[in-house]
Amino acid sequence: MILREMLVDDLDQVMEIETDLFAVPWTKEGFFTYLTREEAMFLVVEEKGKILAYCGLIMVLDEGDITNVAVRRDRQREGIGHFLMESLVRLAAERGVTTIHLEVRAGNDTAVRLYERMGFVRDGIRKGYYTDPVEDAILMTRHPQ
Repeated sequence: MILREMLVDDLDQVMEIETDLFAVPWTKEGFFTYLTREEAMFLVVEEKGKILAYCGLIMVLDEGDITNVAVRRDRQREGIGHFLMESLVRLAAERGVTTIHLEVRAGNDTAVRLYERMGFVRDGIRKGYYTDPVEDAILMTRHPQ
């Protein structure tokens, strides 16, 4: 497996994963817009030319907001998400980011457990944040260690 920055050429494969996993997926144009921004960091995990996972972070000063984390459905529960998130946190720290925020569906127990294992703490709820189906978002933050 190779970890690297997301490229525009990756967007077709990224969109396959995005539309499979999310009821309200980002658009290809949305990804493209962030890929061109200096304060954004998008990573992919690739194996033999195939994108297995991706994530994104938007940085403002010493804080970052995770935009999305996704692992191909057929490769979940292999530790790829943990590897990707650890890498994102490490690379963000190298850029001076000390505090990272994210939202996660309240019903996504697997993701919540992953984030908690990585030192994220629950610090709020956004009622009805997600659609299709409507669901609350748990707000989580990883503070400087």
